[in-house]
Amino acid sequence: MKFYQRFAYYLVGLIMGCFFVAMVLSGKDARCNYFPNARVLNDLSTKPFNVSDVAAAKLKENWVDMTDIKNTLKYGDVDFDKSNVKYGNGKIYIVEGKTIKNQPIVLEFINYADKVVLKDIIKK
Repeated sequence: MKFYQRFAYYLVGLIMGCFFVAMVLSGKDARCNYFPNARVLNDLSTKPFNVSDVAAAKLKENWVDMTDIKNTLKYGDVDFDKSNVKYGNGKIYIVEGKTIKNQPIVLEFINYADKVVLKDIIKK
């Protein structure tokens, strides 16, 4: 068998394999969160979200809004030196991010087993 024939068989098999893999994985909500930062942010963003009174007061000041908080939960950096601290039945996580106006902010979350509470918003 010549090289171009073997190469043609290889390409046919590769294309069929990619097609079947795409069919199997297309219907699933598969996420590849291998790094600790991505796992924590995914965990915080998928649970029901509550806002404490302190954070609600800072949201009313209009220098930060819920869009900034959602963007920080998606693109922020978890400060693991200050995070993962026991707080009652949950753990505190500190997430650093930026507002739409490019101002640095720090969000304090309390991660419970069934919900997430935004404890405080700090302007840097």
